[in-house]
Amino acid sequence: MLICAIDTSGRDGSLALARGDASGFEPVAVASIAGGTYSAQLIPCLSSLLRSSALDKSAIDLFIVASGPGSFTGLRVGISTVKALAAALQKPAVSVSVLEAVAWAAERSGRLLAALDAQRQEIYIGEYECGHDGSARSLQKHRESLMTAAELIAWLAGHSSPPLVVTPDAGVERQLHDAGLAVQAIPRPSAEIYAKLGLQKFLGGETVVLDDLDANYIRRSDAEIFSTPKQSNPGR
Repeated sequence: MLICAIDTSGRDGSLALARGDASGFEPVAVASIAGGTYSAQLIPCLSSLLRSSALDKSAIDLFIVASGPGSFTGLRVGISTVKALAAALQKPAVSVSVLEAVAWAAERSGRLLAALDAQRQEIYIGEYECGHDGSARSLQKHRESLMTAAELIAWLAGHSSPPLVVTPDAGVERQLHDAGLAVQAIPRPSAEIYAKLGLQKFLGGETVVLDDLDANYIRRSDAEIFSTPKQSNPGR
């Protein structure tokens, strides 16, 4: 099947076309998309990849999208694009947490913490159990949450055998390394990683109803907080 995977969760994003099924996975084309241009460039970028690969959008069998946490605007653009395309073409969609993708990209076995810079001295964390048996891989989520950097350091330091932390963010890596904790820096996952993990989810029966497809912010964004209307005081 032909897979289209979109990641617009970060400062820069990417889009991938790949072919895959239960017997294998093969990238077809991958393109980077500059942050701040997602709404203008996402559809033209997809059209260009399809054209250069001598394919039509009707050939896409599965859509996969990064669901967050991440950029409020970026996630909205990626998710709304996938919802529109999947609905128009009547094709299934799969959402993949950015933290899941980080854990998957680390290619490690055992208990693992994926970490992302959440700004404001806070860190998004995802705790997973990763399995790796030959070509077969598994990823079981225990939790995804938001902690301050101090809370995370204290939590990890309180364990006799703390899990390895993997992160694509240099600031997070530096904080944990300076605290004497086990941390590994990895590249930020590309859309190709989302395609691989999303395909596995699809083969395991994990699809999403398009009306329910939404961003996973873990916390409310500033845009939502500041746009919430103040409640009137009924006593006045």
